[in-house]
Amino acid sequence: MDTMRDRFIATTTRLLDEDPRLAVVLAEISRDGFERAEQTHPDRVVNVGIREQLLIGAGAGMALTGMRPIMHTFASFLVERPFEQVKLDLGHQGVGGVLVSAGASYDWPAGGFTHMAPGDVALLDTLDDWTVHVPGHPDEAEALLRRAVVGDGRVYVRLSLQSNSVGRPVAAPGFSTVRQGTGGVVIAVGPMLDDVLAATDGLDTTVLYATTVRPFDAAGLRSAVGGGTAADVVIVEPYLAGTSTTAANDALAELPHRVLGLGVGRGELRRYGQMAEHLVAHGLDRRALRRRITGFLHR
Repeated sequence: MDTMRDRFIATTTRLLDEDPRLAVVLAEISRDGFERAEQTHPDRVVNVGIREQLLIGAGAGMALTGMRPIMHTFASFLVERPFEQVKLDLGHQGVGGVLVSAGASYDWPAGGFTHMAPGDVALLDTLDDWTVHVPGHPDEAEALLRRAVVGDGRVYVRLSLQSNSVGRPVAAPGFSTVRQGTGGVVIAVGPMLDDVLAATDGLDTTVLYATTVRPFDAAGLRSAVGGGTAADVVIVEPYLAGTSTTAANDALAELPHRVLGLGVGRGELRRYGQMAEHLVAHGLDRRALRRRITGFLHR
């Protein structure tokens, strides 16, 4: 199976051929993959070098001319390093664009903490009017990218090497119900779905799947908890733990409820190891997820 990043490059190359409004702005990362596209569309595939602030500024300038820019690099260099430009050049100027990241929270541990971005979605939450897609499979990444390039809004597509075994339809932007139960609701975000399904196997819980986390599907969550007098909700996200707990609390403001946010912890792991070891260290492997979910729901 190809990776989400492979699919992004192949899909974007086709989209450049199909839509003269699209442009791609790179900061060295993935440049080799776009070599053919750069030769075919030299005016619409621009590599600014290792200058991530310029990456965003150049994309925003293109948007001001009516183009639809796709800006791409590792998540830590796309959201965190040029955050002021994301805030001002795109948001303050009122223009849109598509940020497509690679690397996720710890896809390349050998790169060290400079190449990790568990706080990217939480950081974008401080800004207004962003759509955030977190695909869990290359097929979903392609579908969400195609959705993102339409229109003029500000969209973040978060790609990862971690992937579910099969892709699921993403026709609607809200949560989809994968399993129905009565003993609480577990929301699995993007590539966490397979592990959540394994961790909740045999439990009487509803499992929702989210590939679009902003806007948060408040109506979908309210529907999933049903008409009871209280609700228990667990959110399992592949980035900073608790990123979506406020959104869930707001959605359930009229109902007594408890929310547990599981994800990447704030503590820096300085022995970088491998991605699977990071999952274990943050309590996001299947065994730990089952212990944490059952401990919360059966409290």
